[in-house]
Amino acid sequence: MMKINKVLTLSFLTVVFSVSSYAQEKVWTLEECVNYALENNISIKQTELDTELADQDLITAKGNFLPTLDGNASQNWNFGSFIGQDGNRVSRDSRGNSFGLNTGIVLFNGFRNTSTYKQAELGIESSQLQLDILKDNISLNVVNQYLNILLNKENLKVAEEQIIISEKQVNQLSELVDSGVRPRADLYEVQAQLASDQERLINTQNSVDLALLSLAQLLQVSQDGFDVQPMALTLPAVMVQEKSANDIYDFAVQNRPEIRQAELNIENAQLNVEIAKSAYYPTLTFGAGLGTSYQHFQGQDDVRLVFPDPSDPSNFVFEPNGFGQQLEDNLGYNLGFRLNIPIFNGFQTKANVSRAVINSKRIEYGMDQAKQDLRTNIEQAYADAKAALKQFEASETSLNAQDESFRNAQDSYNLGVMNAFEFEQVRNRLVNAQANVINAKYNFVFKTKVLDFYLGIPLTE
Repeated sequence: MMKINKVLTLSFLTVVFSVSSYAQEKVWTLEECVNYALENNISIKQTELDTELADQDLITAKGNFLPTLDGNASQNWNFGSFIGQDGNRVSRDSRGNSFGLNTGIVLFNGFRNTSTYKQAELGIESSQLQLDILKDNISLNVVNQYLNILLNKENLKVAEEQIIISEKQVNQLSELVDSGVRPRADLYEVQAQLASDQERLINTQNSVDLALLSLAQLLQVSQDGFDVQPMALTLPAVMVQEKSANDIYDFAVQNRPEIRQAELNIENAQLNVEIAKSAYYPTLTFGAGLGTSYQHFQGQDDVRLVFPDPSDPSNFVFEPNGFGQQLEDNLGYNLGFRLNIPIFNGFQTKANVSRAVINSKRIEYGMDQAKQDLRTNIEQAYADAKAALKQFEASETSLNAQDESFRNAQDSYNLGVMNAFEFEQVRNRLVNAQANVINAKYNFVFKTKVLDFYLGIPLTE
């Protein structure tokens, strides 16, 4: 039995370790990162709740068109003298109940309910647009962080390659120094370069770790074992060459949620003006109700005096007058209209209308500002993309030249024509050229992703 338990325990631990290792070794794609952020980001969840609140505002606005219905009931005790149900003064203790049901509806209030309902509809659309804006911004941020990881990983590969080259040179020079062909000073130069390359490797690895940490924190997941999948990058220079900033702006101004939200703000402000003006109009309401009551005199039965023959006051009898009978006998109905006409309220309505009109004008300027900001951002992004493309092309040209120069320098160094210091100068220029190409490539890709953002192109493509 002990052996069986040990086997089961080891099997369980093996399964747990395997699952844990799989979770830690999961490699995230760009699409998975974006989708996970959109599904789990706390700010997005909070904004989604704002859309639900907007739905409730619409329900409230619809309710303004419906009649209200209220019920009431009371229990009371009377001591001493009071006016009874028949209108006569009674000097005895009693207890009683009353019940009522009332309804009312606004027939006209200057179209305030209509304007409020339209505002609620705009609120739903506006909250959805705000959610779309937030999702777009988070997606763009995720793409930026993802590309930053790939950038640092490529720099890490270059640093690792330089370590291999430096170690190979150290080994070769050690043999040449031992055989007396090269001076020991050259070996010291190469060993110093190897140490410098190792330091660069550590710094580059730290940059990779920090970039992974930034993305993991953005996704709100653990950084343990977090990694991303490499992806093939295309350089869509044709988009920058064929489309102008005006083309991108014309598309964005018709499709970006920021502009549509600014339009909704104007419509909402105009409705606020209408709501403020509604206070100038009379309000007409209709109401109806019913009520009944029950009264019991302490110390006696519930009876009532009845005259079978009204012409003979001496002929009377007492009949039961219990709870149900009184409720039936005392049941009454009412209905009516109420008209409230505003005449003067100390210029409050006039001031409210003026404030609403002024605010509407301010919001209209906000629309102009939103369009101007959009144009500025697009023109800047377009200029950045063009500059990044030129930088990438120039850095590629420089890399080709530095690569050729390095090969020539390596031949010269192997033949003893060039010393170690001169050779390392050439190699450092090659390393810098490689880093410049990598940085320029990812910079250009991200700049084009920003243009994709304004063109409505999925950022994961």
